[in-house]
Amino acid sequence: MSENTGGAGAAPAGASVLTPEAGATDPPAPRSRREIYTVMSGLMIAMLLAMLDNTIVGTAMPTIVGELGGLEHLSWVVTAYALATAMSTPVWAKLGDLYGRKGVFMTSIVAFLAGSALSGLAQNMTELIAFRAVQGIGAGGLMVGAIAIIADLVPPRERGRYQGLMAAVMPLAFIGGPLIGGFLTDNLSWRWAFYINIPLGVLALVVVWFTMNLPVVRRDAKIDWTGAGLLATAIAALTLFTSWGGSEYAWGSWQIIGLGVLTVVAGALFVRVERRVSEPILSLELFRRPNFSAAIVLTFLTGFAMFGAVTFLPQFQQNVQGASATDSGLLLLPLMAGMLTTSLIGGQYISRTGRYRWMLVVGAVLMAAGLGLFSTMGVGTGHLSASVFMVVLGVGMGLVMQTTNLVVQNSVDQRDVGAASGASTLFRTVGGSLGVSLLGVLYANGLTGTLSEQLGTAQGASVAGGQITPAMLGSLPAAVRDAYQAAVTSGVTTAFLWAALVALIAVAAAWAIREVPLRGSAPAPEPEPVAVS
Repeated sequence: MSENTGGAGAAPAGASVLTPEAGATDPPAPRSRREIYTVMSGLMIAMLLAMLDNTIVGTAMPTIVGELGGLEHLSWVVTAYALATAMSTPVWAKLGDLYGRKGVFMTSIVAFLAGSALSGLAQNMTELIAFRAVQGIGAGGLMVGAIAIIADLVPPRERGRYQGLMAAVMPLAFIGGPLIGGFLTDNLSWRWAFYINIPLGVLALVVVWFTMNLPVVRRDAKIDWTGAGLLATAIAALTLFTSWGGSEYAWGSWQIIGLGVLTVVAGALFVRVERRVSEPILSLELFRRPNFSAAIVLTFLTGFAMFGAVTFLPQFQQNVQGASATDSGLLLLPLMAGMLTTSLIGGQYISRTGRYRWMLVVGAVLMAAGLGLFSTMGVGTGHLSASVFMVVLGVGMGLVMQTTNLVVQNSVDQRDVGAASGASTLFRTVGGSLGVSLLGVLYANGLTGTLSEQLGTAQGASVAGGQITPAMLGSLPAAVRDAYQAAVTSGVTTAFLWAALVALIAVAAAWAIREVPLRGSAPAPEPEPVAVS
């Protein structure tokens, strides 16, 4: 298992902090605040790029699909990025251990910028998906590298001050992403949602190159390439299984059956390998703790809900409610405001009282309720009603997101906090990937099915496969426009109905969590007992 001593600044899953070679054991020289803040500026730009690209594409997607076609592959524009990020994160962490943080971090920035440039140049949906995967590979290194570099620069006692600045990047990305994506799409082109990364990334490279002076420490770490490959195979096969089943291929086809078998086999082999290697990519011992396992389920489902909402709500807002890309970004503000407000207030409440279980249960219920409310929308649903639904979902996600991270970290020994936090990040990302993939299939099926019912099979298929942007709706014949808006509504509400049913599992998971006293409370708790198998 991973081992660390830095608490919040610990290395992520798969990154072992081991004794350095002789001659490299002296602690780094103290850094001035000015020096640290200068380096922080480059790290924060890099992290902002990685997080921003999870949300910036959502408001641009209706226009992207309209220009490039490939509605059935819509979800993969988000899924490819998220999957590549999740799978590359532990590998980047190990590379940083082996070859030094600075060079590996700069390499990840270059990979991200290359993917951004190529994504902006994409001429069809297949190219865009492939280039988004390149972006995601680089993004995995940006996020894990920034966290590890802070741990190298700042001693544990002072690390919280700087970690707070890094944490502020997440709400900025969640709020700014949809707004920036919509503004660029309306005023320039959707391609600028990717091109905007290039000047920011170059700036981050320059800052890192000239200001970051890290000690050169060679760590005796090994990359579990076999485990990483098997984990990537299992998750990719599962995502393809959920996105292609019933759409690209029949559920009983050899392709879908083969993907199901591959998922099971790769997963079983992964478990076997991780039980035997000395430095696993994902330590299975963590899952023997009941609170940890329940919190991971909540984390997975929160990612499922969050990315699904951000990806598919703009489809309804632009194609049915008539919002521009910029306006649809603004219309997501109630969701983000609800999430951020309860996350901040909840954190203060937990710090004062040490109580958190009720927040998980209430948050899970509200999350399922919010998704259920979205499933009731119709063509005539107005902005006010949709905003209320978003607030309910946002409040629920805000109560759950921060609190699950706290439960995950409090469920393990201090030395395993890094590994636990890395696992939480991985499962949130995978939950988002599978959520967008599965909801994308349901959305596309609901849309094409409704068009076939209202316009006939031939014309419905023609409209569904056509390249229709929100700006073109006004020029369509009234019957076709009404049918298309009804079809979009049907697709979106179908996706959210199934998401609400899945979210009910989160309620059960929240209820299963025991309220163990938090470390730092009085009296100090013992580590959560390990389940006896």
